[in-house]
Amino acid sequence: MGEIVFVGLGLHDEFGISLRGLEELKTADAAFIELYTSFMPEFSIRRFEELCGKRIQKISRKELEEENGKIIIEAAKRGKAVLLVPGDPLIATTHIALRIYAEKLGVKTRVVHGASIISAVMGLCGLHNYKFGKSVTIPFQNENPSETPYEVIAKNKENGLHTLCLLDIKAEEKRCLRIGEGLEMLLKIEEKRKKKVVTMQTLAIGVARAGSSNPTVKADFIKELLNYDFGDPPHSLVFPTALHFMEAEALITLAGAPEKVREMIM
Repeated sequence: MGEIVFVGLGLHDEFGISLRGLEELKTADAAFIELYTSFMPEFSIRRFEELCGKRIQKISRKELEEENGKIIIEAAKRGKAVLLVPGDPLIATTHIALRIYAEKLGVKTRVVHGASIISAVMGLCGLHNYKFGKSVTIPFQNENPSETPYEVIAKNKENGLHTLCLLDIKAEEKRCLRIGEGLEMLLKIEEKRKKKVVTMQTLAIGVARAGSSNPTVKADFIKELLNYDFGDPPHSLVFPTALHFMEAEALITLAGAPEKVREMIM
């Protein structure tokens, strides 16, 4: 039996992979990549193949999830297979299922971590990571919009915790939910629930293109953020609660927050 090495690609382009990840890829007998769980704005498979000197096979959601990664398992039985994954390989993805399945078949697995959207957004905001509660994804709206994001924000606020909201991505369709759309969905739920969890006067932080050389980070009250131009996706949202004085300073200095956020210091 060979092995499967899960390698994180980082967040934005082909230069987000770590040196360790690149070395694992160069010594692989077979290399696969999935690009459906996240959107990397400047990533090019062609440029990446030139960088690593390796042919890379793109894998679909069906091949990984419905077929249990059979094509990767078969490659790993013959040698070393590398699966390249946007961000960190086992954060906000379903690939833990493949790792468990491989191990049960006797195929060794290893992980080479990469930058995660979760830690990147927290860092860009300047908020303390240990003050974050449960994260949640705001999905594209349908006939019956999910109220789960609203409930998660409410519960975290009740416990004095910040909330990271990842905005839905359909990478295969090149569709990304934007900050304004996510806020409007939450405001509609507020109209129905009336708990004053997400109102026009609620402080929020929008982050666009985390991991790139030109991310946009803006903190303000929702009534202002609705009209703010965050530029190209991917986008994320953060709902802070009570702030440490250093967090308030970071939001003002790094995210252009209004001075009024100092009133949230506890």
